[in-house]
Order: sequence, then structure tokens, then C-alpha cells
Amino acid sequence: MALADPVRRAIVARLSRGDATVNELAEPFAITKQAVSKHIQVLEHAGLVTRSRDAQRRPVHLDAAALEELTAWIDQYRLIAESRFRRLDALLETIENTEEKKEEEQ
Repeated sequence: MALADPVRRAIVARLSRGDATVNELAEPFAITKQAVSKHIQVLEHAGLVTRSRDAQRRPVHLDAAALEELTAWIDQYRLIAESRFRRLDALLETIENTEEKKEEEQ
């Protein structure tokens, strides 16, 4: 998945504040500009970012709509997972209470 890598997540976070060039995106990382370019390509293939030409600059843009769609998809699974964890918590509490009652009866 495009956002599985911490560098790509950091790039998306930076782009959420505004467009940036590859050079600007590469500044905080101890990796080559070529490596940052490859990360951007992964994000492009995922539809999360686009590039354009502005004279000599080639700024990278975050596609906010695509990111919102991805976030909504993730939220669905987060809600399902939270529901399962609540049910598991309830089951574990029931088991714990049952064991405590057994110990008290002995």
C-alpha cells in the first residue's frame, strides 16, 4: 500500500500544507532525491498525488479528494475493528468475573 512507508506518509503530510518540488520534499530525509522521486511515483500510481509543470518547477500536489476517499475506506475498517475489540473486552470481562466467582466459592 502506498502509505505503508513512513517516508511516503511524511511526504503526504508535507503536501497537506501545500505543493512542493522533489527537492523541497527531499530536504528532511537522509535519502537521495532519486529515492524521493520513486516514493512520489508510488503515490502517483496510487492516485494520491499529481505533478505539474510551472516553468522550471515541477511541483507535486496532494489530491485531497483521493486522500479523503482513502481515509473514509480506512475508517470503515477501523470501526469494524473497534467493534470487535469491544466485544472481546466484554468477553474477557465475563470470563474474568466467572473465574473470580469460582475462586470465591472455593
